[in-house]
Amino acid sequence: MAEAVPVRCPACLRENGYTAPVFPCACGSPVHPPLDLSAPPVLLTHRTWSDSWVAVRCTTCGRESEWPHPELGCGSCGTVVRLPVHPLERPEPGTGPGAGPGAAADPAGAAGRAALDGGDGLADARDGDPAGAPGDARAEVRGGAAAGAPGDGRTGGPGGGGPAAGPDVNPAHIPLPPTAAVPRPAFRPVTIRTARDAVATAALYLRWLGFQDVRQPDGRPIPSAAVDLRAPGLVAQVDPTTAPAGLRAVECVWLNGLTASATSVYFSLAGYTADARDRADELGIPLFVMDLTGMPQPVNDPADELVGSGA
Repeated sequence: MAEAVPVRCPACLRENGYTAPVFPCACGSPVHPPLDLSAPPVLLTHRTWSDSWVAVRCTTCGRESEWPHPELGCGSCGTVVRLPVHPLERPEPGTGPGAGPGAAADPAGAAGRAALDGGDGLADARDGDPAGAPGDARAEVRGGAAAGAPGDGRTGGPGGGGPAAGPDVNPAHIPLPPTAAVPRPAFRPVTIRTARDAVATAALYLRWLGFQDVRQPDGRPIPSAAVDLRAPGLVAQVDPTTAPAGLRAVECVWLNGLTASATSVYFSLAGYTADARDRADELGIPLFVMDLTGMPQPVNDPADELVGSGA
């Protein structure tokens, strides 16, 4: 957990203790915005969507994600301030992966060797140039494909009948297999302050998973603490209360999904009881728990599978 730091209110000059929030990276490591303590806090008088988010890089996997910008409300006068953070450091040109002394020493060597048409691409490797071997080998393969084998009839080599007419043996793009998951951008959470925020966050997350037309069903709602969400092929419930969801809640959402021949999903702010989790595992119901930062987290294996495969 990040350490608490003193922040002086620019309106009343009172010092308030502030602890930077910790967010979960996709790799599972905790990340928190790097506060710039040398810069004074900024008085927040107008809020915009772009300024409400800050890019943070995970120190474990290097992933860059956007999280809520650190803010603090003064405990004395109620003034809201935004705390400055250090911007992300971008790598300088020539210092990224693959850059080194040999990269600048021969800028045109690899391109010149690759442009050779039908030359001996392995000559450099045989002469003891290990840096040029991989590129030269690829150049020889391309040269061999262009020249063709004797008598294959595809090129103008010995025994050939003319220019190449066959299909390209080196396609520019190889499509993903049908079973590969469709890549999705990172989910952008919305801070949960009210029960309505919890329902809106669950709806946004379901759309991010791939469910279309997620909405609350029409008609008079059934008296219950949980809020229903519907989409084609989906039945979901959101429990915004502070009590853990129990066995009955999980079985009810399963029965609703069974009746509609749809996938059942449950979201909870306070987690689940042990018997509810066991029953959800038996029925294959994805369970998610949401924290106040608005980032749903999978609780069981069916939820992990739903996040991995999408709708």
